[in-house]
Amino acid sequence: MTIQRMDNVLIVVDDLDAAVSFFVELGMEPEGRAPIEGAWVESVIGISGVRQEVAMLRTPDGHGRIELAMFHTPKAIAAEPRDAPANTLGIRRVMFAVDDIEDVVARLRAHGAELVGELARYEDSYRLCYVRGPEGIVVGLAEQLG
Repeated sequence: MTIQRMDNVLIVVDDLDAAVSFFVELGMEPEGRAPIEGAWVESVIGISGVRQEVAMLRTPDGHGRIELAMFHTPKAIAAEPRDAPANTLGIRRVMFAVDDIEDVVARLRAHGAELVGELARYEDSYRLCYVRGPEGIVVGLAEQLG
């Protein structure tokens, strides 16, 4: 076997507190938060003079993680507009399975999130939507029906 599992997805943000609050409201559980710097991280990511703060959150089942990083030095570079449409090249969203999609959307709206499109139904299988949260982060939500 080549890989054991997908460990985490990194999202670089300007406001770490807002991003952590958004994902905690979604139902993710904080694992830790720490400053990261030094030669080891510089050699891994290929950037000199790195000083960042990282927060790690995990899904309630323990199988998925989101790593949030805020760079103090060098400052993060905006690569695309925060409201990039779904057909923009690159990673567009992370999808989460939820029990009650309307409840989750309502709770995330309290953190400034808004629907990208609409809450839609796919046959008799799922209710789905995309939500744009802080930093323009898009998460997909899927509630399985039946």
